[in-house]
Amino acid sequence: MQICDAHCHFFSSRFFELLTKDLADLPAENRARAACERLQWDDPGSSDALAGRWVQELDRAGVSRAVLIASIPGDEESVATAVQLHPSRFVGFFMFNPTAADAAPRLERALGELRLRGVALFPAMHRYALDHEQVDMTFRAAATHGAAVFVHCGVLSVGVRKKLGLPSPFDLRLGDPLAVAAVAARHPRVPVIIPHFGAGLFAVALMAADQAPNIVLDSSSSNSWMRYHPRLTLDAVFRQALEVAGPDRIIFGTDSSFFPRGWNRPILETQRAALAAAGADDGMVDRILRGNFERLFGAIAH
Repeated sequence: MQICDAHCHFFSSRFFELLTKDLADLPAENRARAACERLQWDDPGSSDALAGRWVQELDRAGVSRAVLIASIPGDEESVATAVQLHPSRFVGFFMFNPTAADAAPRLERALGELRLRGVALFPAMHRYALDHEQVDMTFRAAATHGAAVFVHCGVLSVGVRKKLGLPSPFDLRLGDPLAVAAVAARHPRVPVIIPHFGAGLFAVALMAADQAPNIVLDSSSSNSWMRYHPRLTLDAVFRQALEVAGPDRIIFGTDSSFFPRGWNRPILETQRAALAAAGADDGMVDRILRGNFERLFGAIAH
Protein backbone atom coordinates (compact mmCIF):
# COMPACT_ATOMS: atom_id res chain seq x y z
CA MET A 1 0.00 0.00 0.00
CA GLN A 2 1.41 3.40 -0.99
CA ILE A 3 1.70 6.12 1.65
CA CYS A 4 1.35 9.89 1.15
CA ASP A 5 2.04 12.21 4.08
CA ALA A 6 -0.02 15.42 4.12
CA HIS A 7 1.82 17.11 6.98
CA CYS A 8 5.61 17.52 7.13
CA HIS A 9 7.53 20.66 8.11
CA PHE A 10 10.48 21.83 6.02
CA PHE A 11 12.84 23.27 8.65
CA SER A 12 15.24 25.04 6.30
CA SER A 13 18.21 27.23 7.17
CA ARG A 14 16.07 30.26 6.34
CA PHE A 15 13.42 28.98 8.78
CA PHE A 16 15.95 28.98 11.63
CA GLU A 17 17.33 32.40 10.64
CA LEU A 18 13.87 33.96 10.77
CA LEU A 19 12.78 32.08 13.88
CA THR A 20 15.83 33.13 15.92
CA LYS A 21 16.21 36.71 14.68
CA ASP A 22 15.49 38.07 18.19
CA LEU A 23 17.90 35.73 20.01
CA ALA A 24 20.86 37.98 20.75
CA ASP A 25 23.13 35.14 21.88
CA LEU A 26 23.29 33.49 18.46
CA PRO A 27 25.89 34.63 15.90
CA ALA A 28 24.87 36.67 12.86
CA GLU A 29 26.69 34.25 10.54
CA ASN A 30 25.88 30.56 10.41
CA ARG A 31 22.88 31.30 12.61
CA ALA A 32 20.93 28.23 11.49
CA ARG A 33 23.86 25.95 12.29
CA ALA A 34 24.25 27.49 15.74
CA ALA A 35 20.53 27.11 16.45
CA CYS A 36 20.64 23.45 15.40
CA GLU A 37 23.69 22.83 17.58
CA ARG A 38 21.70 24.19 20.53
CA LEU A 39 18.80 21.91 19.64
CA GLN A 40 21.12 18.94 18.94
CA TRP A 41 19.56 18.65 15.49
CA ASP A 42 21.30 18.32 12.14
CA ASP A 43 22.15 21.49 10.25
CA PRO A 44 19.72 21.59 7.28
CA GLY A 45 22.26 23.17 4.92
CA SER A 46 20.95 24.50 1.61
CA SER A 47 17.35 24.03 0.52
CA ASP A 48 18.59 21.80 -2.32
CA ALA A 49 20.47 19.59 0.12
CA LEU A 50 17.56 19.40 2.56
CA ALA A 51 15.15 18.50 -0.25
CA GLY A 52 17.49 15.72 -1.34
CA ARG A 53 17.70 14.42 2.20
CA TRP A 54 13.90 14.34 2.44
CA VAL A 55 13.72 12.35 -0.82
CA GLN A 56 16.18 9.80 0.57
CA GLU A 57 14.22 9.66 3.82
CA LEU A 58 10.88 9.11 2.06
CA ASP A 59 12.48 6.41 -0.10
CA ARG A 60 13.80 4.67 3.00
CA ALA A 61 10.39 4.89 4.68
CA GLY A 62 8.40 3.80 1.63
CA VAL A 63 6.53 7.10 1.36
CA SER A 64 5.70 8.14 -2.18
CA ARG A 65 4.76 11.81 -1.68
CA ALA A 66 4.59 14.42 1.06
CA VAL A 67 3.35 17.91 1.75
CA LEU A 68 6.23 20.13 2.87
CA ILE A 69 5.22 23.19 4.88
CA ALA A 70 7.34 26.34 4.97
CA SER A 71 6.84 26.84 8.69
CA ILE A 72 7.42 30.54 9.16
CA PRO A 73 6.21 33.48 7.05
CA GLY A 74 8.95 34.52 4.65
CA ASP A 75 10.32 31.05 3.94
CA GLU A 76 8.21 30.27 0.89
CA GLU A 77 11.17 30.04 -1.49
CA SER A 78 12.82 27.22 0.47
CA VAL A 79 9.86 24.90 -0.04
CA ALA A 80 9.36 26.14 -3.61
CA THR A 81 12.96 25.06 -4.33
CA ALA A 82 12.26 21.57 -2.95
CA VAL A 83 9.11 21.24 -5.07
CA GLN A 84 10.82 22.49 -8.22
CA LEU A 85 13.62 19.94 -7.78
CA HIS A 86 11.29 17.03 -6.95
CA PRO A 87 7.79 17.79 -8.28
CA SER A 88 6.71 14.15 -8.24
CA ARG A 89 7.52 13.82 -4.52
CA PHE A 90 6.55 17.10 -2.85
CA VAL A 91 3.54 19.40 -2.60
CA GLY A 92 4.41 22.82 -1.19
CA PHE A 93 2.49 24.65 1.56
CA PHE A 94 3.53 27.87 3.29
CA MET A 95 2.70 29.50 6.61
CA PHE A 96 0.97 32.79 5.94
CA ASN A 97 -0.16 35.74 8.06
CA PRO A 98 -3.00 37.38 6.10
CA THR A 99 -2.90 40.51 8.27
CA ALA A 100 0.78 41.29 7.55
CA ALA A 101 1.52 44.50 5.66
CA ASP A 102 2.86 42.63 2.61
CA ALA A 103 0.22 39.89 2.67
CA ALA A 104 -1.42 40.43 -0.73
CA PRO A 105 1.74 40.39 -2.93
CA ARG A 106 3.31 37.59 -0.86
CA LEU A 107 0.19 35.46 -1.30
CA GLU A 108 -0.01 36.06 -5.04
CA ARG A 109 3.67 35.28 -5.55
CA ALA A 110 3.54 32.08 -3.49
CA LEU A 111 0.48 30.69 -5.27
CA GLY A 112 1.45 32.07 -8.68
CA GLU A 113 5.15 32.33 -9.46
CA LEU A 114 6.28 29.83 -6.80
CA ARG A 115 3.40 27.41 -7.54
CA LEU A 116 2.76 26.41 -3.95
CA ARG A 117 -0.43 24.45 -3.38
CA GLY A 118 -1.52 25.19 0.18
CA VAL A 119 -1.83 28.21 2.48
CA ALA A 120 -1.25 27.39 6.17
CA LEU A 121 -3.07 29.72 8.56
CA PHE A 122 -2.28 29.87 12.27
CA PRO A 123 -4.77 32.41 13.65
CA ALA A 124 -3.86 31.80 17.30
CA MET A 125 -0.16 32.41 16.55
CA HIS A 126 -0.65 35.55 14.47
CA ARG A 127 -3.62 36.77 16.50
CA TYR A 128 -6.40 37.45 14.02
CA ALA A 129 -10.02 36.33 13.77
CA LEU A 130 -11.09 34.07 10.93
CA ASP A 131 -13.84 36.50 9.93
CA HIS A 132 -11.17 39.08 9.02
CA GLU A 133 -11.51 40.38 5.46
CA GLN A 134 -7.91 39.35 4.73
CA VAL A 135 -8.81 35.75 5.50
CA ASP A 136 -11.54 35.95 2.87
CA MET A 137 -8.93 37.37 0.48
CA THR A 138 -6.79 34.31 1.19
CA PHE A 139 -9.62 31.92 0.36
CA ARG A 140 -10.46 33.80 -2.83
CA ALA A 141 -6.83 33.55 -3.96
CA ALA A 142 -6.78 29.84 -3.10
CA ALA A 143 -9.91 29.31 -5.19
CA THR A 144 -8.35 31.16 -8.13
CA HIS A 145 -5.15 29.10 -8.02
CA GLY A 146 -6.69 25.73 -7.13
CA ALA A 147 -4.97 25.66 -3.75
CA ALA A 148 -5.98 24.29 -0.36
CA VAL A 149 -6.18 26.22 2.90
CA PHE A 150 -4.89 24.62 6.10
CA VAL A 151 -6.19 26.17 9.34
CA HIS A 152 -4.67 25.22 12.68
CA CYS A 153 -7.30 25.06 15.43
CA GLY A 154 -7.28 24.20 19.11
CA VAL A 155 -4.19 23.84 21.25
CA LEU A 156 -0.97 25.11 19.63
CA SER A 157 2.39 24.08 21.03
CA VAL A 158 5.49 24.64 18.89
CA GLY A 159 8.23 22.42 20.26
CA VAL A 160 11.14 24.16 18.54
CA ARG A 161 10.13 27.51 20.09
CA LYS A 162 10.06 25.97 23.57
CA LYS A 163 13.44 24.33 23.10
CA LEU A 164 15.00 27.62 22.03
CA GLY A 165 13.36 29.57 24.86
CA LEU A 166 11.21 31.67 22.53
CA PRO A 167 7.92 33.04 23.89
CA SER A 168 4.64 31.71 22.49
CA PRO A 169 1.95 34.32 23.23
CA PHE A 170 -0.76 32.47 21.30
CA ASP A 171 -4.46 33.28 21.64
CA LEU A 172 -6.16 29.89 21.43
CA ARG A 173 -9.61 31.50 21.33
CA LEU A 174 -8.95 32.40 17.71
CA GLY A 175 -8.50 28.79 16.52
CA ASP A 176 -12.18 27.84 16.46
CA PRO A 177 -13.29 25.12 13.99
CA LEU A 178 -16.77 26.67 13.82
CA ALA A 179 -15.21 29.87 12.48
CA VAL A 180 -13.38 27.69 9.93
CA ALA A 181 -16.73 26.16 8.91
CA ALA A 182 -18.21 29.60 8.33
CA VAL A 183 -15.46 30.72 5.95
CA ALA A 184 -15.27 27.27 4.31
CA ALA A 185 -18.99 27.43 3.54
CA ARG A 186 -18.46 30.75 1.72
CA HIS A 187 -15.75 29.15 -0.44
CA PRO A 188 -17.03 25.64 -1.24
CA ARG A 189 -14.48 25.00 -4.02
CA VAL A 190 -11.53 25.36 -1.65
CA PRO A 191 -10.35 22.23 0.20
CA VAL A 192 -9.95 23.21 3.85
CA ILE A 193 -7.70 21.10 6.08
CA ILE A 194 -8.07 21.09 9.88
CA PRO A 195 -4.97 19.33 11.29
CA HIS A 196 -4.73 17.05 14.32
CA PHE A 197 -8.49 16.37 14.32
CA GLY A 198 -8.96 19.89 15.71
CA ALA A 199 -6.16 19.57 18.33
CA GLY A 200 -8.36 19.27 21.39
CA LEU A 201 -11.52 20.64 19.80
CA PHE A 202 -12.42 17.26 18.32
CA ALA A 203 -16.20 17.44 18.78
CA VAL A 204 -16.25 20.98 17.38
CA ALA A 205 -14.09 19.94 14.41
CA LEU A 206 -16.59 17.16 13.67
CA MET A 207 -19.41 19.70 13.80
CA ALA A 208 -17.47 21.93 11.40
CA ALA A 209 -16.85 19.03 9.00
CA ASP A 210 -20.52 18.11 9.13
CA GLN A 211 -21.46 21.70 8.31
CA ALA A 212 -18.95 22.27 5.48
CA PRO A 213 -18.33 19.32 3.12
CA ASN A 214 -15.07 20.85 1.84
CA ILE A 215 -13.42 20.42 5.28
CA VAL A 216 -10.89 17.59 5.54
CA LEU A 217 -9.52 16.32 8.88
CA ASP A 218 -5.76 15.74 9.05
CA SER A 219 -4.71 12.89 11.37
CA SER A 220 -1.16 14.12 11.95
CA SER A 221 1.11 13.95 14.98
CA SER A 222 0.86 11.93 18.18
CA ASN A 223 -2.55 13.51 18.85
CA SER A 224 -1.45 14.20 22.42
CA TRP A 225 -4.45 16.56 22.68
CA MET A 226 -6.40 13.45 23.70
CA ARG A 227 -5.16 14.00 27.25
CA TYR A 228 -7.78 16.73 27.51
CA HIS A 229 -10.47 14.10 26.87
CA PRO A 230 -10.43 11.46 29.63
CA ARG A 231 -10.50 7.86 28.37
CA LEU A 232 -10.57 8.91 24.70
CA THR A 233 -8.52 6.57 22.49
CA LEU A 234 -7.18 7.08 18.97
CA ASP A 235 -9.32 4.24 17.58
CA ALA A 236 -12.40 6.00 19.02
CA VAL A 237 -11.28 9.23 17.34
CA PHE A 238 -10.99 7.48 13.97
CA ARG A 239 -14.29 5.65 14.47
CA GLN A 240 -16.16 8.89 15.15
CA ALA A 241 -14.38 10.77 12.36
CA LEU A 242 -15.28 8.00 9.92
CA GLU A 243 -18.90 8.16 11.03
CA VAL A 244 -19.24 11.94 10.72
CA ALA A 245 -16.80 12.97 7.97
CA GLY A 246 -16.37 9.63 6.19
CA PRO A 247 -13.23 8.01 4.77
CA ASP A 248 -12.95 10.52 1.91
CA ARG A 249 -12.38 13.43 4.29
CA ILE A 250 -9.63 12.12 6.54
CA ILE A 251 -6.05 12.54 5.35
CA PHE A 252 -2.97 10.97 6.89
CA GLY A 253 -0.06 13.01 8.22
CA THR A 254 2.83 12.59 10.65
CA ASP A 255 3.96 16.16 11.51
CA SER A 256 7.55 15.06 10.77
CA SER A 257 10.03 17.93 10.80
CA PHE A 258 13.70 17.66 11.78
CA PHE A 259 16.73 15.46 11.35
CA PRO A 260 18.21 13.16 12.57
CA ARG A 261 14.76 11.90 13.61
CA GLY A 262 13.50 12.23 10.05
CA TRP A 263 10.20 10.73 8.99
CA ASN A 264 8.21 9.67 12.05
CA ARG A 265 7.32 6.05 11.28
CA PRO A 266 5.80 5.27 14.72
CA ILE A 267 2.95 7.68 13.86
CA LEU A 268 2.08 5.53 10.86
CA GLU A 269 2.15 2.29 12.84
CA THR A 270 0.03 3.76 15.64
CA GLN A 271 -2.55 5.12 13.22
CA ARG A 272 -2.72 1.89 11.20
CA ALA A 273 -3.43 -0.03 14.41
CA ALA A 274 -6.07 2.51 15.44
CA LEU A 275 -7.78 2.32 12.04
CA ALA A 276 -7.91 -1.46 12.28
CA ALA A 277 -9.39 -1.24 15.77
CA ALA A 278 -11.93 1.29 14.47
CA GLY A 279 -13.12 -1.23 11.87
CA ALA A 280 -11.76 0.55 8.79
CA ASP A 281 -11.51 -1.82 5.82
CA ASP A 282 -8.61 -1.89 3.35
CA GLY A 283 -10.34 0.49 0.95
CA MET A 284 -10.91 3.08 3.69
CA VAL A 285 -7.34 2.77 4.90
CA ASP A 286 -6.01 3.23 1.36
CA ARG A 287 -8.06 6.39 0.90
CA ILE A 288 -6.81 7.85 4.16
CA LEU A 289 -3.16 6.92 3.61
CA ARG A 290 -2.95 7.68 -0.12
CA GLY A 291 -6.10 8.22 -2.15
CA ASN A 292 -7.39 11.39 -0.54
CA PHE A 293 -3.97 13.02 -0.92
CA GLU A 294 -3.93 12.23 -4.63
CA ARG A 295 -7.52 13.42 -5.09
CA LEU A 296 -6.68 16.75 -3.44
CA PHE A 297 -3.29 17.34 -5.04
CA GLY A 298 -3.37 15.25 -8.20
CA ALA A 299 -1.99 11.81 -8.88
CA ILE A 300 1.47 11.46 -10.38
CA ALA A 301 1.73 9.15 -13.39
CA HIS A 302 4.48 6.55 -12.86
